[in-house]
Amino acid sequence: MREKAQIYIYQIMLSQLLCVLSFIFAFLPYVQSKPYDDKISEKGLTFSSPLTVRWQFDSKNTTSLSPTSNNGQLYLPLTSGEIVSLDVLNGQLLWKTEIGGDFSASPIADERGVYLASRSEDSNNSRQILRSTGAIRALSQSTGITLWMRTLHFPIHGGLVSSATKLFGGSADGRVYAFNKASGEILWVYQHTSAFSSYPTLHNKRLYIGSEDGTLLALDESTGTPLWRYRTRGALRGTVAIADNIIYFGATDGYVYAYGEVNGRLLWRRRTGAAVQAVALTGSGIIVTSLDNFVYLLSPRRGELIWKRQLAGRIAALPLIDSRSALFAPLGGDACIVLSLRDGKQLNTLPVGEEGNTGATPLVADNLLLIPTRRGLTAFAPSSPESNP
Repeated sequence: MREKAQIYIYQIMLSQLLCVLSFIFAFLPYVQSKPYDDKISEKGLTFSSPLTVRWQFDSKNTTSLSPTSNNGQLYLPLTSGEIVSLDVLNGQLLWKTEIGGDFSASPIADERGVYLASRSEDSNNSRQILRSTGAIRALSQSTGITLWMRTLHFPIHGGLVSSATKLFGGSADGRVYAFNKASGEILWVYQHTSAFSSYPTLHNKRLYIGSEDGTLLALDESTGTPLWRYRTRGALRGTVAIADNIIYFGATDGYVYAYGEVNGRLLWRRRTGAAVQAVALTGSGIIVTSLDNFVYLLSPRRGELIWKRQLAGRIAALPLIDSRSALFAPLGGDACIVLSLRDGKQLNTLPVGEEGNTGATPLVADNLLLIPTRRGLTAFAPSSPESNP
């Protein structure tokens, strides 16, 4: 009887082991074949490949603020508070709207609408503090009609960021706002001692935003409660990159910082030749753009220099990254430059006209590379086989 019980137990254990093994072997092909996590590569557009002009939108009223896109539509901010919506595939004008005043931050868009921050000019500067000079609003994607608008004491500067239900931005009077995306209702406000002019980042229900006094803040997304802060010696006006509980960011003091969020201490810092404009994480390391006209690639662990390359002008626009390369738009240049992430060598050049580059950041939408210029916007597409004999 005892031997039969042992045999029965062995049979059960063997059956369970076979089930586990069958699951592993069934799942293994998906694990092995998982591609590099890069949506641009999956869509077939790589910056180092031959690209040709698909269409152009002509305008002499472009700004240094970056366009945005969603659901096949492109939204391009222009001077004097005008924004146009274009069909991404062919550049056809869908609608245009004037909001009054000027845009103060780059717009963002999602399925709910297009979100714009603006400022109004007061001819009586002595009384400017007594009136509201900022506003944020949502426009309909299909018509450009205002869905809601909220006036603010001072305008939001830098960039906006959103979650599924909230919209966030930092203002010129040191306030960080959280808005309800559906109604524009102010959900919470955090008051800091210095102005904001940076690009906020959301990660793991935390909002990261840098200020003009060099403070990086981590706020609770739901309540605005400050979780921690770190002070540098230069203004924080660029982007924040996050990986493995490490926060990478740059300041106008010329340093790139790596801050450990778990232990609450600085892990390393690396000096560049001038104010740091942006940092971006890649599979090869951390891309850094500095106003010394150089692009740097640093190792994430210790910040060691892997390579650096000098471009023809200052790089005000944020870099655009794919799996093997990075695209840059040097100010005053006549082309965007594509560098290899592996060694920094130049892989491609995309002409945009004489002194055509601006501070606006290019973007990718519907397998097209969209580059704002001083004369409008140019859409590049992968070259067809017929155009490459």
